Amino acid sequence: MEKKITRIVLTGGPAAGKTTLISRILKEFKQEDGWRVITIPETATELISGFGIRPFGGCLTMLAFQDFVIADQIHKEQLALKAALAVPEENVLILYDRALLDDKAYISDEEFREVLLRVGGRSEEQALSGYDAVLHLETCAKGAEFAYNLGNEARTESIESAREMDDRTLRAWSGHHNHHVIDNAVNFEDKINRALKAIYRIVGQQEPPAEKRKYLIWMPDLEAIASRYGALPLDMMQTYLLPTSPNVERRIRQQKNGEEYLYFYTEKHLAEDGTRWDTEKPISEKEYIRYLMEGDSALHSVHKVKYRLKYEGCRMEIDVYPFDREKAILFVYSGGEVSLPPEISVIREVSGDPAYKNRQLARVQKL
Repeated sequence: MEKKITRIVLTGGPAAGKTTLISRILKEFKQEDGWRVITIPETATELISGFGIRPFGGCLTMLAFQDFVIADQIHKEQLALKAALAVPEENVLILYDRALLDDKAYISDEEFREVLLRVGGRSEEQALSGYDAVLHLETCAKGAEFAYNLGNEARTESIESAREMDDRTLRAWSGHHNHHVIDNAVNFEDKINRALKAIYRIVGQQEPPAEKRKYLIWMPDLEAIASRYGALPLDMMQTYLLPTSPNVERRIRQQKNGEEYLYFYTEKHLAEDGTRWDTEKPISEKEYIRYLMEGDSALHSVHKVKYRLKYEGCRMEIDVYPFDREKAILFVYSGGEVSLPPEISVIREVSGDPAYKNRQLARVQKL
């Protein structure tokens, strides 16, 4: 099979949801399913936070700062492409948390063309051709102001500035032939789901159904499930953290991905008007260990092994918990009636039942 490399830019104004989307992509496109996801962090943020250089405060002019950003961006993109060719997986997804054309939003068109040619040795058209698709996530400052925050320490924009930068970024990437705009219609979860659907279309795969139903089942023969349906076990550990705000629930997750582990930090927000939304970001192993020190001692960590399979074209997941040897939880992703494998025996549907949510399982350790 010929290696397929797909290069997707995630861009947009400040507080648009790019970090949460990257986390969701890492969960969807797993190594055991034949995928390798390579992420390139936002270059400007790395330079500001790591190098201490910034295009204000008398350190550098914005134009001089772009020399650093564009040179570093090109170098990282070259390394990412070499890595994509070297890894054994046949399907490789390269995610750019902002890329070259984002710099055009901060300087004039002529200045951008000059820096790109001087530092990168390429034209704007050549730069655009280096990406297969661009997803523009609209800033929360446009229609979802309640969710706008300054969580990125390198971000200093007001809501008004965020709107302006969103417009300038949208214009900067408008010349790309495969440009998608994901706005703030409905809610944040819907926004992330629409972005994921766009990713699936870009890589040429059918997206899984969004509707999820949950069932309590008798423990199936897991060896038979694995053998007959190719269901590989995925080890996961979720730990709830002490609250820092009454309206925010915090948790961390360790997830095995092939021979490696991925780590995530999640916040579940509740606004005063009842609006709920989740934000999530990948974290390092060191950050994960540091967060463990903030674990809520009133709750157990939830350890489970997830088996993912397809049966008659329907995606299913079986969650097996070490505290129960007789029962398990089945998730079915489908908008209609489905047939279940003969190895699965349903006790009852528990969709929406709070007794079977992860937080309650962390409290009682019982199905």
